[in-house]
Amino acid sequence: MPHPFLVLLIAPFIGSFLGVLITRLPRGDDVVAARSRCDHCHHKLGPIELLPLIGALLLRGRCRHCGQKIDRFHWHVELAAVAAALLAVIATPDPALLWATCILGWTLLALTWIDLRHFLLPDALTLPLVLAGLTFTALVEPDAIADHAAAAFVGWAALAGLAALYRAWRGIDGLGGGDAKLLAAAGAWLGLAALPWLVAIAASLTLLAALFLHRTDRTIGRITPLPFGPGLAAATWLIHLALTAGLFGN
Repeated sequence: MPHPFLVLLIAPFIGSFLGVLITRLPRGDDVVAARSRCDHCHHKLGPIELLPLIGALLLRGRCRHCGQKIDRFHWHVELAAVAAALLAVIATPDPALLWATCILGWTLLALTWIDLRHFLLPDALTLPLVLAGLTFTALVEPDAIADHAAAAFVGWAALAGLAALYRAWRGIDGLGGGDAKLLAAAGAWLGLAALPWLVAIAASLTLLAALFLHRTDRTIGRITPLPFGPGLAAATWLIHLALTAGLFGN
């Protein structure tokens, strides 16, 4: 069983890998085999440069070969991964469930970042998340597997059907296929009872974000596209943390 300190120690390295995923996956680049390079001079990074958080501090935020500033995105992701792990440690009293909670949080973090950047929720992340949710349920609460499988199907069908209706009515896409798959993943992790709350929270968060952007940027209008994935991911994460913390029953 993982010790909380070990989870927090590993979290920056997971964040570093998430940065690779976020950068390369939308481009179709190799995520595993290709070596990390400087964004400016493309020099292959050495061991010190690859150290998450510490490497950037030792190098004073600059590439040691070309002197250009290291994109803050990298340590932002690493810090976000640590924050997700810390929340998981706080909310998860059972150490046996800690890794599952962290994996869910880290995957949702990557999906959120990619959707914000590219309006994309890659199948390479959403579909394994569905399988992971069903596997987690089968191991932890096997009697609930039918409920969670039904929730995955209902979640996918609801958003896929809504997207098809909107496309038929307006002639344009209002929801992406990735949103339906992400809601399926949420259903696999959380179950049928959580779906109405999940959609309500996700819609509220997305609406609040839209209102904030409209107030701060007058170029944002009624027809400006906004990603729904971050709202879904945040709602999924919040409800899962509440469930694992025992704030309300399954």
